Amino acid sequence: MLLPLLSWEKGAKRMNPVLLDFPTEFETERLKIRMPLPGDGAITCEAVNASLNELRPWMPWAKGEQTVEEAEVTIRNGYINFLNRTDLRLLAFKKDTGQFVVSSGLHRIDWDIPKFEIGYWVDSRFGGQGYVTEAVSGITDYAVRELKARRIEIRCDELNLKSRAIPERLGFTLEGILRNDQVSEEADLRNTCVFAKTF
Repeated sequence: MLLPLLSWEKGAKRMNPVLLDFPTEFETERLKIRMPLPGDGAITCEAVNASLNELRPWMPWAKGEQTVEEAEVTIRNGYINFLNRTDLRLLAFKKDTGQFVVSSGLHRIDWDIPKFEIGYWVDSRFGGQGYVTEAVSGITDYAVRELKARRIEIRCDELNLKSRAIPERLGFTLEGILRNDQVSEEADLRNTCVFAKTF
């Protein structure tokens, strides 16, 4: 039985998110986007290790090469969190070849609104081909259509121009810049841009 997402409507009874039923995969023009599944650790491990130079300055978890076991633990936790509806990690694959290209998802969820934050990184071997923009656009549509999102945020380091270009390209509004909001790998204080769309 499909249970509606009505928590944001006036007078609606708050439903336990675990009971919410919605698609676990969808497609865009070039991508198949789906929840993580046990066994995906090997492909994400390979992508992380191939992309470390590009990821390290911006992703706190990208300190060094991953093992397949470490990646598989992360994937299985993502799978569990998706089923629990506490975090909706999503993996994007090229439809024509099945190659993994983008890790993204809907994070920092507040089901009462509903509100989500989209995060993303790309296998650098597929960078510059518009896959992140396409994935984020598709995930935004999915969140609005299937999850009844009223607010979607994208947060990124002020200095990460490639990451900033995604919400700018997709019509998100820069609502503000949080000063001294995070610490870089070199222990420098960094600012965070907060982009958002409301519906």
